[in-house]
Amino acid sequence: MTDAPAPMEAAQIRKLEGRSLQVAMWGNLFMAFAGIAAAVLSNSIAIMTDGLFSLIGFTAAFLGRRISQNVEAGPDRLRPMGYAADEALFTTFRALSLLGLVIFAVATASMNIYKYLSGGTPPELVYAPLVMYFAVIGTTCFLLWALHHHTWSRTGKNSDILRLEAKASMFDGVITAAAAAGLGAVYVFRDGLLAPIAPIGDSIVVLMLCLVVVGQYRNDLMTGMGELVGVTASPATLATARRAIRPAISEYGGTLRDLSVVKQGRSHLVTVYYDPGEPVSAAHIDEINLRMIADVRTDLPGADVLLIISEHPRRWPDDISPF
Repeated sequence: MTDAPAPMEAAQIRKLEGRSLQVAMWGNLFMAFAGIAAAVLSNSIAIMTDGLFSLIGFTAAFLGRRISQNVEAGPDRLRPMGYAADEALFTTFRALSLLGLVIFAVATASMNIYKYLSGGTPPELVYAPLVMYFAVIGTTCFLLWALHHHTWSRTGKNSDILRLEAKASMFDGVITAAAAAGLGAVYVFRDGLLAPIAPIGDSIVVLMLCLVVVGQYRNDLMTGMGELVGVTASPATLATARRAIRPAISEYGGTLRDLSVVKQGRSHLVTVYYDPGEPVSAAHIDEINLRMIADVRTDLPGADVLLIISEHPRRWPDDISPF
């Protein structure tokens, strides 16, 4: 029977994350320039949108790489609560920027459709540059997704940065494939079934792609904002933390008055409201706290435990509160 692999060191995790995000930076920059160039040559709004998605991906990978180097740093004079919130801030920024691009793409496509319905003539699509673009970009998206997913799995599946980048690469690939299918259908049936909408087929494809991705990006935005404002973690995470601290409570005695868990990026802050039931020294409380941290980190890697000594839960009872 083989032993389980030892947990990966934090320095090695940061190195692997940094390498993956560096590849993402240059991969997205290549796709952005390729998309913009192909859009100019083909007069395609869909391809321009795809290129702008990749440009945001380059910026996100650049910021994500910097954040991943410090996200597990402990509290210091500048950041007394540590740097875990930076990952939630990154998730929020990433989703918000993508939603902004979706809104821009919808507005542009809608304006083109309105002009066409009002009698205008949109620029005719040039299909020749699109074939090479779809083949190259689709392959690049798949390779980036495979790299991010492999690194995310190898480093313990705790990095929201890598998880989001893998998801973004997958969606970018889906968008590229859908654009290829949509524009391909317009090309094949431009003189037949789709003749009435062929001049605005590009804009219709953009609207359909935006409808596909807007829900996912909205969910990512709400998740990031929830972590930033300190929304309670999922019920499953709460149950995991509660089970993890039971051995310490059982060993040292006392009563658990309340427990809360807040997720920020890959880290969790578990706040334990604990009544020892008798006078205790600061050294004894430190011993209990360190035991709880060790136990919680077995199930929630990177978590921290804030141990609050009190006879009451997180809210003061109304009959004793002076506020």
